[in-house]
Amino acid sequence: MDRNRQLVLGTLLVVLVALAGIVLGAVLQTVVFAITVAYVLHPLKRLLAKRGFSDRVASAVATLTAFLAVLLVTSPLVIVLYQRREQFIELLRTLPDSIAFSVSGFQVELELEPLIDSTIAALQDIAVAGAVAAPSIALQVVLFTIVLYGLLYKPRALRAAILKLVPSGYHDILVRLHNRTRMTLFSLYVLQATTALGTVVIGVILFSALGYTAPFSLAAIAGLLQFIPILGPSILVVALAANDLLVGNPVRGGMMLVTGLLFISLLPDAVIRTKLAGKTGKIDSSLYFIGFVGGILTIGPLGVVIGPLVVALVVEVVLLISERDSIANQYESPIERVTNASTEPVPDTSTRDSS
Repeated sequence: MDRNRQLVLGTLLVVLVALAGIVLGAVLQTVVFAITVAYVLHPLKRLLAKRGFSDRVASAVATLTAFLAVLLVTSPLVIVLYQRREQFIELLRTLPDSIAFSVSGFQVELELEPLIDSTIAALQDIAVAGAVAAPSIALQVVLFTIVLYGLLYKPRALRAAILKLVPSGYHDILVRLHNRTRMTLFSLYVLQATTALGTVVIGVILFSALGYTAPFSLAAIAGLLQFIPILGPSILVVALAANDLLVGNPVRGGMMLVTGLLFISLLPDAVIRTKLAGKTGKIDSSLYFIGFVGGILTIGPLGVVIGPLVVALVVEVVLLISERDSIANQYESPIERVTNASTEPVPDTSTRDSS
């Protein structure tokens, strides 16, 4: 009866989780995002608790830290897009309708007008959609804050519930997955944010030195682009250099291409990432890029975090399987040793004829 009861309850749980995913689909990404942030902020909450703060105060301070961090990351891009949208549209309209160049003696003409028109229309649609979605965004922020505070205030409640659902013999697997999740999220949030901050500082100096009209805005965009693996701020550097070449400023375009790739794209990775490399999830860059792109294309902006996290968990399970196989091969059971010994060829000890 107990086994049947567990089977019925397990089936009921799966059905209810699927139903909750359908009903709560509009806020599911916000809840998942809050869970990932709680992973990263839990050490801060424990540190505050050790310093004498109560659990409520420590959780509130950690939640406020996350709220300000999200605001700090998203606000520059929103402000830049809102304040500079007209200038950016005018800049797009100053671009030529087509570019002609020669390839192996053949004249090729690249039409830019359709791309420019579609980009301008997309920017205008984004502005309208942002204004319409403002109340929904505010509710999502409130939900994010409440869920994050609850997870930080009583983190052991969720952990205890999960451990009860899993037999004790498999708890070591949960611990390994938990550690891998923590390291990966540290890499995705703390390491990326630190690298982005360093990129902003370097970008302000470089863009000001090269005479760009909005150095702070460009530096903020470069910092946000650090969250895109492999490509990163190189997208902005190449775009600015190409724009300078098109508008007739090849000297600044060449300097932007060389110094930008060196100091904005390469230097933060070479200095900051190497200092914090021991805290990362240690995912291969190609697998990280696959998770990043696949996550964005599948579930949207949250895929920036969930995509690489899923890839990291898959890697950890593969490591668990390989470790299990290596241990099994290293330590054979007594029955296996007897079986292997019985199958070995018996040496011929018969005496030869002494003729």
